[in-house]
Amino acid sequence: MLSPNVLTTAIVVAFVIVLYRRAQRNKSGLPLPPGPKKWPFIGSLLSLPTSFEWETYAHWSEVYNSDILHVDAAGTSIIIVNSHQVATELFEKRSAIYSSRIWSTMVNELIGFDWLFGFMAYGEQWKERRRLFQHHFHPLDTSSHQPIELEYTHKMLRRLADTPDKFGEHLRHMMGAITISIAYGIKIQPDNDPHIEIAEKALIGLAAGAQPGAFLVESFPVLKYVPAWFPGAEFKRKARMWRAWTKKMVEAPFLAAQRQIAEGTATPSFTSMSLNNLDETRDNTHERQVIKDTAASFFVGGADTTVAAMNTFILAMVCYPEVQAKAQEEIDRVLGAGHLPNFADEPSLPYVAAVVKEFVRWQAVTPLAIPHFLSEDDEYNGYHLPAGSVVVGNAWAILRDKEEYPEPSVFRPERFLKDGKLDSDIREPLAAFGFGRRVCPGKHIATSTLWITVASILTTFKTSKAINADGKVIEPSQEYISSMILHPVPFKCTIKPRSKEAEMLIRSSLDC
Repeated sequence: MLSPNVLTTAIVVAFVIVLYRRAQRNKSGLPLPPGPKKWPFIGSLLSLPTSFEWETYAHWSEVYNSDILHVDAAGTSIIIVNSHQVATELFEKRSAIYSSRIWSTMVNELIGFDWLFGFMAYGEQWKERRRLFQHHFHPLDTSSHQPIELEYTHKMLRRLADTPDKFGEHLRHMMGAITISIAYGIKIQPDNDPHIEIAEKALIGLAAGAQPGAFLVESFPVLKYVPAWFPGAEFKRKARMWRAWTKKMVEAPFLAAQRQIAEGTATPSFTSMSLNNLDETRDNTHERQVIKDTAASFFVGGADTTVAAMNTFILAMVCYPEVQAKAQEEIDRVLGAGHLPNFADEPSLPYVAAVVKEFVRWQAVTPLAIPHFLSEDDEYNGYHLPAGSVVVGNAWAILRDKEEYPEPSVFRPERFLKDGKLDSDIREPLAAFGFGRRVCPGKHIATSTLWITVASILTTFKTSKAINADGKVIEPSQEYISSMILHPVPFKCTIKPRSKEAEMLIRSSLDC
């Protein structure tokens, strides 16, 4: 057994070594940004929140009077960005060194999401997939997605009229159908579609694996070598199951699309157009893999996030009936009776557009976006920002800036309007889609889908608070589930066609 003096000496020496190494990393002599107290070896680990981190980080900005913070999670340097100004300076103006991603042992390696370009390190692999996506989904070309969005929105209205209590399922099915149809040209079954089922099970693994602190293997990657049968290695067994679903999600719809192309029955899609552009006179194995990865990334990037946003919209309409009434008054005045909205109506419906902007701002679906990785030492505002840091953009805090959005916790679409028109002086809630070069490349598709879905539901349905068996109103909690993608806690509500004419309009809109 070590004597107390030897043990004390060993601890002191280890502490000195840690301080020396940190000093070597920080040759500038500048301090780190402020943050909670750092202890030897564990840093700020004991202060780090385990849920709703974005709210704690926003509070820390007030405590330390700084919109950039630093924490040390047992040796991992984390920089937290809590304002639009800092986000613009770092992620936009210095994007060359702030555009990479951290490598996740659980997500990338064990569960098998190494192909997902939103999680890839900044480099040629990422650039190939991003270029391919942007080539086929240019923001000015709406023909690749808006007709499909309109078709499946109308189908969702029919399903919502039949079983309104299942609104969450209908929204999820609609978004799965839209993303899979755009990516692969596959027609989705009305119920229990296998491609949607596979993708949703794979996304369970992604959400679980990306949860901060959920798996010890992220802090100690050597644990990945532990056999799955070993006691305490449940994470390996979960990862193996999720990896199987992840592989199916990448392979199954791509094979189905290839089969339809070979049979001559394919509907134009990202996959069909990309494959048709290949040079078949040479080996194109690599290009096919890039197409396959990008198509699968399309579903991952768009499905669950848009569903979360739509669930927030339904919750907002339940809790703010006056907003719903104003939006419906505008729709009735502009469209008249007997018409469902289409994309050409968007400029004439500014209040509806403001509603979409407001629920995107009010509850950012990815409150911490996907963390960036700082590839080189940097300095900002007199602070040292060490290379190798995880850089977190707190979209939730940015979209609740009291100076930019007074009373930010209140749902108020009018904040985006002036004299009955959209106010260009109010900052767009773009932080909800990420930052810099890693901003969501499909944000124009997401906002397009949100607008047509919202406008269509407001045209045809009235959403209100549910009534229990005793005739009492059920108040939604307005609480959310802490996760990488922010969904409201399941809530009950009443969704009914606004009138018999509205129901007839729903029924005649499109055959399911």
